[in-house]
Amino acid sequence: MSTILIADDEDNIFQLAKLYLGKEGFHVLHAADGKKALQRVANDRPDLLILDIMLPEMDGWDVCRQLRQENNDIPIIMLTARDDDIDKIVGLELGADDYVTKPFNPRELVARVKALLRRVDTGPKVPPAVDLGELHLDSARREVRIDDQPVALRPKEFDLLWAFVQNRGLVLSRDQLLDSVWGYDFYGDTRTVDVHVASLREKLTHSGVIIETVWGIGYKLSAD
Repeated sequence: MSTILIADDEDNIFQLAKLYLGKEGFHVLHAADGKKALQRVANDRPDLLILDIMLPEMDGWDVCRQLRQENNDIPIIMLTARDDDIDKIVGLELGADDYVTKPFNPRELVARVKALLRRVDTGPKVPPAVDLGELHLDSARREVRIDDQPVALRPKEFDLLWAFVQNRGLVLSRDQLLDSVWGYDFYGDTRTVDVHVASLREKLTHSGVIIETVWGIGYKLSAD
């Protein structure tokens, strides 16, 4: 039974999400502010965090930032009260895996939770290690090194990079990447891919591996 932590100071939001998640067999925990959310992540080790942006004590962006700085790979779905692209993009850049706009359909939230947990549990299927340029990937250990130095990738960044490696030289559309990395029932949009690609490019500097933009289509990976 997976444990879901909901960090939201609106009790009606928590109770609604808890009701629907509980019906699906999830164990649901609650944190009413950002600092308590960090404490519960550290103490209770939930399998997924549903994180509201507008939290007292410490907002959701700061909670997400601190977790990723600590190399905590807990899957994060962010909640925003505004249908604002900036909120969504900032959250993804800070390391969130998905986002939901309030008011949300609780069934959609459950579907996203299941899809995200499934992607994290399953991961890439190809077992071997691969060397490209100065880049070394070990899919079994989910480790990445550049010039023998470890590189910290978030789970979705690793899965995205592995999808590119599996299809080296082939152009992959954003929809194909969403399907293979996030799952066919992912409810986000293609900008999720763009944000993760931008982050990967920064982390792959000096590796000899390039993720090229193919305008109007998607991306492809090449190596020196």
